[in-house]
Amino acid sequence: ELYFKNLLKREKQVMEKNGKNRKLRVCVATCNRADYSKLAPIMFGIKTEPEFFELDVVVLGSHLIDDYGNTYRMIEQDDFDINTRLHTIVRGEDEAAMVESVGLALVKLPDVLNRLKPDIMIVHGDRFDALALATSAALMNIRILHIEGGEVSGTIDDSIRHAITKLAHYHVCCTRSAEQHLISMCEDHDRILLAGCPSYDKLLSAKNKDYMSIIRMWLGDDVKCKDYIVALQHPVTTDIKHSIKMFELTLDALISFNKRTLVLFPNIDAGSKEMVRVMRKKGIEHHPNFRAVKHVPFDQFIQLVAHAGCMIGNSSCGVREVGAFGTPVINLGTRQIGRETGENVLHVRDADTQDKILQALHLQFGKQYPCSKIYGDGNAVPRILKFLKSIDLQEPLQKKFCFPPVKENISQDIDHILETLSALAVDLGGTNLRVAIVSMKGEIVKKYTQFNPKTYEERINLILQMCVEAASEAVKLNCRILGVGISTGGRVNPREGIVLHSTKLIQEWNSVDLRTPLSDTLHLPVWVDNDGNCAALAERKFGQGKGLENFVTLITGTGIGGGIIHQHELIHGSSFCAAELGHLVVSLDGPDCSCGSHGCIEAYASGMALQREAKKLHDEDLLLVEGMSVPKDEAVGALHLIQAAKLGNVKAQSILRTAGTALGLGVVNILHTMNPSLVILSGVLASHYIHIVKDVIRQQALSSVQDVDVVVSDLVDPALLGAASMVLDYTTRRIY
Repeated sequence: ELYFKNLLKREKQVMEKNGKNRKLRVCVATCNRADYSKLAPIMFGIKTEPEFFELDVVVLGSHLIDDYGNTYRMIEQDDFDINTRLHTIVRGEDEAAMVESVGLALVKLPDVLNRLKPDIMIVHGDRFDALALATSAALMNIRILHIEGGEVSGTIDDSIRHAITKLAHYHVCCTRSAEQHLISMCEDHDRILLAGCPSYDKLLSAKNKDYMSIIRMWLGDDVKCKDYIVALQHPVTTDIKHSIKMFELTLDALISFNKRTLVLFPNIDAGSKEMVRVMRKKGIEHHPNFRAVKHVPFDQFIQLVAHAGCMIGNSSCGVREVGAFGTPVINLGTRQIGRETGENVLHVRDADTQDKILQALHLQFGKQYPCSKIYGDGNAVPRILKFLKSIDLQEPLQKKFCFPPVKENISQDIDHILETLSALAVDLGGTNLRVAIVSMKGEIVKKYTQFNPKTYEERINLILQMCVEAASEAVKLNCRILGVGISTGGRVNPREGIVLHSTKLIQEWNSVDLRTPLSDTLHLPVWVDNDGNCAALAERKFGQGKGLENFVTLITGTGIGGGIIHQHELIHGSSFCAAELGHLVVSLDGPDCSCGSHGCIEAYASGMALQREAKKLHDEDLLLVEGMSVPKDEAVGALHLIQAAKLGNVKAQSILRTAGTALGLGVVNILHTMNPSLVILSGVLASHYIHIVKDVIRQQALSSVQDVDVVVSDLVDPALLGAASMVLDYTTRRIY
């Protein structure tokens, strides 16, 4: 009440300032049948007060197209003089045609606006034509009044609606939520009018008219009140293919439901041509239960939906206007998903089967709900006319935005500006536990190493202790830690951050939740993955796999692991067991493997396998050659076998050749299965195997894959770098 008293006071002041004989020249631009239903009540109101207003009507868009009913005629039937007709639609009904239509409107509108010279232009809603109108008016310094700003639906219309809001100088909204949205968008509260929807002025006085003659005219003489359906469905421009499929399912459900149905043709958005094809393919225009029409005059359409048994589709009319009558509505898909609705609306958001839609029809058809007045009380037009009269044309044209107060940034010191974005990387190996601070460029700023404890309790406590220490040190090193990445042996569920099954090298490490304790302690996001996968991620971000779509990484260390990158993404497999490349079988009667099988690559080429063979030779006094010794307190290992081979030990050379051949056969299998563009050998043994592997490929692989390059990784710490990359990829918005 106080608001409207102030509005009346301002109206009188404006009239005195603008001059009592000065009329406000209002241009109303209408693009289609839907926006005219909202603009017509305002136009009638303006027309009834010729002493205050001068009305110019501009018609464009689908109003002027025969396929969409030549709906400009209803404007003429309402006795409005159309000042200008603009043919702005580029046919094609696809995304490009919509863009071209906006461009064509922008080319034609300046001449019209220069000729009419309106004081204010009234623009409705969220159509692409309306965006062209608002853009033209804003650039030509014409004040804009936007109707129905601040609402939320769920498609590209939201973006267009909000873009028009930012161009508009004045706003008429329909609901309290829309008003709050406009205020949140920094619009001036004094220039926002909560009036309700103008179409409700007509809706709420329409239901008592003679409606049976209208129903019979459109649906046939044998149709009864509340025993028919009105269907109105439009394409969703952000997902055209799905919306066409949904329309097809809707028609199938309506055919099965077997009730008389009035189907209105879709609007002119991208995808409408395909929807019309679906109608014709199913014979809707000739089906005895269907009446397919391009346009129904709004007065008659009101009566049809008011007395229907149900309305179905994705039109805003279903969730807005139809609520005034309590008619049941089935809202399909996401086109109106953000709208405020009454209890008469049943949402079928995933309308992906005929059965879902059919079930919704059975639930809704024939019900009667309480009438809803969410969008208006029938008095919008008088409020809008008062608002128009209060506009002061002497005020500066440049609109102001009401930004909320922003706290001062207290971190504008040079140290904050120069902070290095970093990740905490953890590598759980069979022997050592390592934690490192890794920068965005892949530089290891600082590394901590401890022996990996044998029990779960000791191990998890040590991880937490080392991470807390590293995070504290990161502050001194001016590194900002973005998260924690963990590389560990065994099978890992990266979605939950759980180690499902570990290798025999790490004891008490099955069904271990690593994410929760670290996240709770450090208050940082945590990622966990298998060490082979981490090596592949390291190559993708920092190594020789950078920019490649498909490659495979093989780790040759204590065990044999690997990772597969396919179409730029890491492959985990259905049970997180992908890329267990060490357990590819290359011999049916080979040595036993730690996995319980035999003949695996790991049984031949891993550090453990080489250590086993080195011990055998040493026990038989066949390992050591001239210039070589093993201290008594030192265990014989793979490196002693490699040293012996380099010094000419024939048996050691034979063992290494066999191991390299087994690895080479595994690579051949990978080439034949995955056909990657690159294979990267990583780990301490890679350089000793590379030449043997290439020889095996030349001898055993199909000619079509022999050109695939096999290289040795040049990364020093692939497990740590891969763990860090999980964090760093997230911070650069890469999907992992």
